[in-house]
Amino acid sequence: MSEISAEVLTEKRTVVPDRRQFGWRTVAFGFLKSRRHSHRRTEDFDGILIDWHHPWLFFLAVGTMLLSCADAFLTLQLLDLGMIEANPVMAAMMGGGTAMFAATKMAMTGVGILVLVFLAKARFLDRIRTGLFLTIFFSGYCCLVCYEIVNLLRLL
Repeated sequence: MSEISAEVLTEKRTVVPDRRQFGWRTVAFGFLKSRRHSHRRTEDFDGILIDWHHPWLFFLAVGTMLLSCADAFLTLQLLDLGMIEANPVMAAMMGGGTAMFAATKMAMTGVGILVLVFLAKARFLDRIRTGLFLTIFFSGYCCLVCYEIVNLLRLL
């Protein structure tokens, strides 16, 4: 009798869709309400994988990418006015045209930013937080764009 009732029970179960399916709702919910803001245990402080990053990292990442775009535009303007590209990698990309130059510059900067944001909680040589490098690159790009603007105004 118990075998029959077990079969009847398994036949009457309804199929519930898996609530853990990945979709845009998952991405939006995870972005807006991420749960892991810090480590759970003191042993986990060496780990770097958390769901939430400080908004300052978002500002630095977006700002660095925008400054990279401004740098590419100003570089092309300065090259048209007779200056030369000092970076040998980018100078080689200029041989493929401006589209190749811009695409390579944006790809290299974007990948570098993603890696630095992903590793923002890690420590370089067990001393310096990797997120500090993003601040340094942002500051460097600010100086570079200012330098290019001054040169552009001087040449005009």
